[in-house]
Amino acid sequence: MGKRVMLPVEQVDIACVKYEPEVIHAPHLTGFALKLFVWIVETPLLGHAVISFLKRSNKMTEMLRNTVIPETPMFKPEFPSQDPETSVLFINEDGSAIQRVELALNCLPPYNPSLHWSEDFSCSFLYWTIRDYAHAYRSRGITPSMVAERIILAIEESNQKKPPSPLLISFDAYDVRKQAAASTRRFEDGNPLSILDGIFMPIKDDIDCYPHPSKGATTWFHNVRQVNEDAACVSKLRSCGVILVGKTNMHELGLGTTGNNPHYGTARNPHSTERYTGGSSSAPAAIVSSGLCPAALGTDGGGSIRIPSSLCGVVGLKTTYGRTDMKGALCDSGSVEIIGTIAATVEDAMLVYAAILGSSGADQISLKPLSPCLPHLSPPDDRDALGSLRLGKYSEWFNDVNSTDISNKCDDVLHELSKSYGCQTIEIILPELPEMRAAHLVSIGSESACSLNPDYEDGKRGKLSLETRTNLALFRSFSAADYVAAQCLRRRIMHYHMEAFKKVDIIVTPTTGTTAPIIPPSALTMGETDMQTNGYLMRFIIAGNLLGLPAVSVPVGHDSQGLPIGIQFIGRPWCEATILRLASAVEELCAGLRKRPSTFYDILKEV
Repeated sequence: MGKRVMLPVEQVDIACVKYEPEVIHAPHLTGFALKLFVWIVETPLLGHAVISFLKRSNKMTEMLRNTVIPETPMFKPEFPSQDPETSVLFINEDGSAIQRVELALNCLPPYNPSLHWSEDFSCSFLYWTIRDYAHAYRSRGITPSMVAERIILAIEESNQKKPPSPLLISFDAYDVRKQAAASTRRFEDGNPLSILDGIFMPIKDDIDCYPHPSKGATTWFHNVRQVNEDAACVSKLRSCGVILVGKTNMHELGLGTTGNNPHYGTARNPHSTERYTGGSSSAPAAIVSSGLCPAALGTDGGGSIRIPSSLCGVVGLKTTYGRTDMKGALCDSGSVEIIGTIAATVEDAMLVYAAILGSSGADQISLKPLSPCLPHLSPPDDRDALGSLRLGKYSEWFNDVNSTDISNKCDDVLHELSKSYGCQTIEIILPELPEMRAAHLVSIGSESACSLNPDYEDGKRGKLSLETRTNLALFRSFSAADYVAAQCLRRRIMHYHMEAFKKVDIIVTPTTGTTAPIIPPSALTMGETDMQTNGYLMRFIIAGNLLGLPAVSVPVGHDSQGLPIGIQFIGRPWCEATILRLASAVEELCAGLRKRPSTFYDILKEV
């Protein structure tokens, strides 16, 4: 195979770019076949030959080792200077989380208790929001301790269901009751810490939440890494009075998109228990979708917040790389991961985001973030700001889904935004999408393999799931040259996206290219590898991770089988306020399309 020479990125004629539909060549395996495949790929000579064949079949060798890439590498996202957002409230990221949450609260429209509390009010399905909980605690005789008992009972019930839906890996009912009692006393004394006081939130198992261990949904990681304090984001939530429910189930070590976990069981999609939640933040999305908690904390290195949020019909916010402090997360040293929020509503995502935001000292120096800000969601400022938005759509990419239900629903949203607010949709082209996928895979794969290598070599390989071992066999095959080539591609892809952002304010895509996949029964005990499904799930999310761009997934309806569909808004660096504003508008437009999940706990009603 001859070498391929890329033109310098400035010389590429974007008008001549042809869209390349994604085609993935890899076997779909479960059960004994997967076990045999793992044995093959872990056998030195035979495994090398099989993995090399797969990489050649999927053009990874061509894109990396056989291509001359003229750009210099970009080892972490490097953002060009950005104009400040308009119609926003700037907040101090070095101030207290309580102060930031109070400012976020002031950006929301006035609270209307009749939406949930009026007996005569008839409307479509609505989730209880954080402000609903606060209202209940202040005026309806409901206490956090009463809510705690209902949640504890529901968690116990979820483990006993057939099929079981294991939501929490680490859970201590006594600790939950203790936190709830402290919050109840604060309300009785008239001194709640913030609007988040008494709000129950689970934490993904790759984020430290003392005294729970952080296993990353493995059976052993807590034995080699001790937890002595909360992660930075968790500490901020605790300071606001959040009641930390425990550590959630997830795809092992975050290395998968379905949520399958043979060790602890696989969390089920509340809209259809025979289907996956999506991953890797699987149980956080299931917990929020089923109404147990209004929000949860997750991580996103390859769509791990946005994918399960879309498949479970809730909101998933991925912030700009470096906007939140990663201290205390298992993936704290990578170049693609963030800690973010899964929530039932956009306003709840915004309140939690306000609490946890704040760059680390190192990121403040290297990334030079713009001051964080929040959108004013009340008219007239909000409506005027929405009307000026230009939305970028790459139609051939947008429509590359396995069901037209997805692209049609998302197209309907664009038409409604134009009709209701005057938002303009502009056609754009984003070149080299296959290269973007390859660069992301090599980046996250190499960084994951590097962090796990000492334990892998120390005999822990056999304790990992078969799917994780398959992925690590691929990741460990990447060379230093592959990694550097991927970072050169990262610079090219950043250039193309920043050129697009000269024409538009937000890039719009479906969140995923498929709705929730069916769980094969054989995958429950031995796992599953299905790269074609992974490709559909990850089709639109990679720019957010490889380039560190902020993105949000918002539910916009359901497909013909009643499964949730999400739309994704990708913003300029540091422009979380703009995507939150648009997400809130879309949520309002699509409010009547949300359906009550088949597995749902009406927590406040049943207290």
